[in-house]
Amino acid sequence: MNIQILGPEQQGREEFDGGKIRAQKPLGFSGQGAVTVRLGPLFYWAWGQAEAAGGIGFHPHQGFEILSYGIRGQGFHRDTLGTESTLQPGDIQLMQAGSGMQHAESVEAGFESFQIWLEPYLNDAVRREPSYSLYKAEEFPQTEQNGIKIKTILGEGSPVRQLVSDARMFDIEVEAGVSYVHRLLPNRTLAGLSIRGNGGSFLIQGQESIPFMNKDFAIAQTDKEDDIIIRAAGETLRIFLIEVPTEVDYPLYNKAR
Repeated sequence: MNIQILGPEQQGREEFDGGKIRAQKPLGFSGQGAVTVRLGPLFYWAWGQAEAAGGIGFHPHQGFEILSYGIRGQGFHRDTLGTESTLQPGDIQLMQAGSGMQHAESVEAGFESFQIWLEPYLNDAVRREPSYSLYKAEEFPQTEQNGIKIKTILGEGSPVRQLVSDARMFDIEVEAGVSYVHRLLPNRTLAGLSIRGNGGSFLIQGQESIPFMNKDFAIAQTDKEDDIIIRAAGETLRIFLIEVPTEVDYPLYNKAR
């Protein structure tokens, strides 16, 4: 088992629309400053925040499955499929870019979101029709017990069923002093980004705990079945977790080219 904690200075950075939108990138493109640029099929992860209303004009995508998760404020989407939609807190929009599509994004001041790219087998993906889907916050299963709130974005009970890439995603809140346990199977990677609270610790049962702070990116990988224990420190912790296979049985795109 290996646990790695990467601070904001080890993650990528990018600005859009003259700096109106700023993104911290746990996983970004080569040359953007991220120490890690891929975890299995998890290809890109940007945490965007808008200091002022702004936007990104029409630009193309092909092949990849692109999820946007609303955290705060409103974002607006248009695409060449004829879609116009609004992303609000807790919503998920999914673009399966397939043979190709273009979209444009605009946001209000104070908007905050994740954009996450997953890579299916591209030789098949580029032969599929592109599609867009919007899922509202209330459609996702949520549980609350013993100081832990769990919202399942991808996984059992999620309304997002057409995703081709293998991934599970959770939005989790852990009260101060409480621990959340995540069972990780062999050849699986768990990635976590802390977005609220003052941090906490990651540990494996019987091993020394590893501290992390707000805005840190954690990566846990195992070659056997293990419990990952995430403990909140002095404040309620909000952490977003993505679990993917460490390796896949199809060739992956080399984005360094």
